[in-house]
Amino acid sequence: MDANGMFFCIYPTEKGVKCSYMNSGRDFPKIVSDFSTLGIAPAILRVLHTRGISVPTPIQHQAIPLVLEGKDCIGIAQTGTGKTFAFGLPMLQKLAAGRKRALVILPTRELAYQIEEALLPFASPLGIRMAVFVGGAPMHKQRQMLKTNPRILIATPGRLNDHLQEKTVSLQEVEILVLDEADRMLDMGFKPQIDRILSHVPRARQTLLFSATMPQEIVRLATKEMHLPLRIEVAPSGTAAAKVEQEVIIVRQQDKQMLLLELLKEYMGQVLVFSRTKHGAKKITRALNEKQMHAAEIHANRSLPQRRSALAGFKKGTYRVLVATDIASRGIDVTDIAMVINFDLPDDSSDYVHRIGRTGRAEREGRAISFATPMQAQSIRDIERLIRAPLTRRKHVSLPQLEVSEEPSSKKKHPHHRSYGRSRKSFRRR
Repeated sequence: MDANGMFFCIYPTEKGVKCSYMNSGRDFPKIVSDFSTLGIAPAILRVLHTRGISVPTPIQHQAIPLVLEGKDCIGIAQTGTGKTFAFGLPMLQKLAAGRKRALVILPTRELAYQIEEALLPFASPLGIRMAVFVGGAPMHKQRQMLKTNPRILIATPGRLNDHLQEKTVSLQEVEILVLDEADRMLDMGFKPQIDRILSHVPRARQTLLFSATMPQEIVRLATKEMHLPLRIEVAPSGTAAAKVEQEVIIVRQQDKQMLLLELLKEYMGQVLVFSRTKHGAKKITRALNEKQMHAAEIHANRSLPQRRSALAGFKKGTYRVLVATDIASRGIDVTDIAMVINFDLPDDSSDYVHRIGRTGRAEREGRAISFATPMQAQSIRDIERLIRAPLTRRKHVSLPQLEVSEEPSSKKKHPHHRSYGRSRKSFRRR
């Protein structure tokens, strides 16, 4: 929205990037080709060059100049499209040019460490320190981090509120606020904690909101907390990765493990398996390891060191299969995942997009196979409606021929039913 209250979007075309006023149809072409044309500082360009990164993704093309100008932005893009650099690089450049501080809030521990890992090669040469505040890590170590004068604080809402309650951290100097994966934070029930955090951040700030979907809760949050935000949308909300081949197999619940083993023999490469519950993830992992499939699990019942170890082992190839609940649907940044298997369909159809977004990243091809029971016809339709495309029905030779049917209404789950199992442990002041 501009100063006159006109709402506009920015989108890529074959000839470049366009800003389009949605109410008037006025177009303002802007052609860009590489990071140097976006206003990125030489120090950051050198790091990009050494890392072999030369061409910005569409969301980076569009967001970086606006963030550098100090605009409030809402960035909507599917997972795996480079949102971290879209806000991270201009944020670092602005911090390097002054004494500003930044706060990045996100829903999961894995995502917090992922962002720290992505930005560290750029922050270190600029002399900018970062601190990560997540649950499961010792509070006293996080207090020690504050003594190093970090300019960027990356935090999950629950742990940051613990520090605010104990008055071990102040947010009064924050001038850049980033809400990453904001839709997931709201969906996970973090709205009250986010509101408390926002009450500690100065109103005179730049606010950046990045997400893969745009539910009404995000619209309300943006209206209340942002100043004339520009909405940048490189794909319609709910769009699945273009190069991911999507299939659904109708299978009885008792045949799922057998089918999973058959698919792991049929396809090569690393595989991410999603289970609806923590108990299910544990059971799947145990069954795979009994068959020498080298699997690890990641869910809310695992400690922070266990989760980080599983993710690190998966990245290194120590584990071929990572079994996860939806806590990992947006917190895993591994570029060469060959296939995502939805052992259970998600309770919320929007999670389907985030799950399969773990494969086909960085313009690679990928495959997503979902297991649906004969009673999940409505769940399949919900997903197809969201992604605006039919899922390919596939029959597997190892299974009896089955058809889907309607699920009895008394057994349908509420669309927002979750089983994240977040810890709400309190901490004593030392």
